[in-house]
Amino acid sequence: MTLDPHRHRLRQLHDRIRASPVGLAWSRGREMELMHRAMGFAALGFLTLVPLLIVVAAAGPASGHGFGRWLGQALGVSRDSRIQVELLFGMPGQALERTTAFGLAALCVFGLTFGSVVQTGYEKVWDLPSARWHTMWRHVVWLALLIAYLGVLVSVSATDDSVINTLLGGTVDMVSTCLFFWGSQRLLLGGRVRWRALLPGAVATALGQLGLRLFSQLVFSPLIASNAVTYGPFGTLLVAQSWLVGVGFVVFGGALVGRLVHEHLTLRRLRESGLYPEV
Repeated sequence: MTLDPHRHRLRQLHDRIRASPVGLAWSRGREMELMHRAMGFAALGFLTLVPLLIVVAAAGPASGHGFGRWLGQALGVSRDSRIQVELLFGMPGQALERTTAFGLAALCVFGLTFGSVVQTGYEKVWDLPSARWHTMWRHVVWLALLIAYLGVLVSVSATDDSVINTLLGGTVDMVSTCLFFWGSQRLLLGGRVRWRALLPGAVATALGQLGLRLFSQLVFSPLIASNAVTYGPFGTLLVAQSWLVGVGFVVFGGALVGRLVHEHLTLRRLRESGLYPEV
């Protein structure tokens, strides 16, 4: 029994799309539930990490308007939209004054759970088993590195808007983002994946963060301005939460793209050496 030529061509096209880099990324993203993990990243990050960062930002000597300033600069939105973000999180001094030692310890513990979510996402990207409980110290180190990384981004964004400083700040932003996520994968995966294999994922994540920043300027900035008028502070909160979903998608999606790039480069090297013949 012969197949219909039209159906046969459609079948070939379907197989080619599935075997293409885009098709592989789509199928593996569905397998690891990429969008669900990004939404979990945003929800848990807002509940566990944001309160800790509010206190840390308030304790900084150059905190300015605290975490609201951090988030506004990370979003890359306009000045008016940044003011709305700063108003959402209130005055930084109040957060620092009203936080007790027990409350700060609880925030640190909750912040560590966020590191476990990122670690689990990276393990799903690389099809690795869950790490053992005695590797929890890596979450402490990663949380400290995250706070330091955010501090670098804020100090870079605080410079004036001249052309030279903008280019220099963008370069520092890209390099620091690449280095942070390169080291984050190596640290949270417990050294089970080589540095060389993790580099494409770090580069993809840095490029994805740049794209998300441009998207924020075009979409989220006017949304904050309009939602602040229509819904008040809750509208600004919705936009900030949507941005966190985008960050989670870029973090895990960038690592997934990096694995696909690494596999493609490895396969090409094997074919060039004759160890993996062409099919």
